[in-house]
Amino acid sequence: MKYVLLICTPVGGEELSPAEIADDPRFTAYTEEVRGRDLMRGGARLRPATDATTVRVQGDEVLLTDGPFVESKEYVAGIDIIEVADLDEAISLASRHPAALAGGSVEVRPVWE
Repeated sequence: MKYVLLICTPVGGEELSPAEIADDPRFTAYTEEVRGRDLMRGGARLRPATDATTVRVQGDEVLLTDGPFVESKEYVAGIDIIEVADLDEAISLASRHPAALAGGSVEVRPVWE
């Protein structure tokens, strides 16, 4: 079964660049484990929520807002797409993700197939 792990970072928390993540042993070890077990199906590091543009449509009008779609204490900083046996295995991986261990959270969401 495929799951998306939505990696959430606290607003105002440490913002690591992709290069910093690649050099961080916590992320390196986690990524090597997931890839070594052939569970990774894709993913991406996202730019900060301040770089977001939210699009809404009301009738014929397209409305743009700078920033994320909601004010929150956390924002989605990245996604991982994994393929595992079941929800328990997805939760196990999410609970070991460096973002979850550093005060953020990881939302586990099944993918429609």
